[in-house]
Amino acid sequence: MISLLIVDDHPVVRDGLRGMFTADPRFEVLGEAGDGAEAIAAGERLRPDVILMDLRMPRTDGVTAIKELTRRGVRSRVLVLTTYDTDSDVLPAIEAGATGYLLKDAPREELFRAVEAAAQGQAVLSPAVASRLMHQIRQPASEPLSQRELEVLALIAKGSTNREAARQLFISEATVKTHLLHVYAKLGVTDRASAVATAFSRGYLTP
Repeated sequence: MISLLIVDDHPVVRDGLRGMFTADPRFEVLGEAGDGAEAIAAGERLRPDVILMDLRMPRTDGVTAIKELTRRGVRSRVLVLTTYDTDSDVLPAIEAGATGYLLKDAPREELFRAVEAAAQGQAVLSPAVASRLMHQIRQPASEPLSQRELEVLALIAKGSTNREAARQLFISEATVKTHLLHVYAKLGVTDRASAVATAFSRGYLTP
């Protein structure tokens, strides 16, 4: 029997998952948590085989919880179960130590198989996430954005003009334009909107 801890900030989701797994004799639900902070405490106390972890939660998010559980030596396998499959969600979760990454629209049996595989330490990825990661790996490595380029891009993302960005950063408007051109080249885009969208998808910017 595989023991589980269910972590999600929506009570209805937790109830649904608990009902699914409790009804199957292969699984035992040891507890629930409504955010990352509760997940850390419950994970350390209960030591389940698998922790089903949502990512975007109040107070403490899922990635922070995964890192802290690892730091505290909790050996439970973490299977991310979320709605989001963007690079800014997937890559940090896997880098933090998640064993797998599944989307909430996964069929029941796929979820059961994923939990069983995770309990055995096997990597589990939903098809959409696997495809996204393969695309990321196949992309040629690009030079990372500098701190100043990130600052300019963050202001542009908030709707600032070049002149407004220059004033806020105490640099010339021409310097802002130069930084933007470097950003375009590094991200492989040709305009401001594409630069902002690509920066969000790659995790350079967060909502």
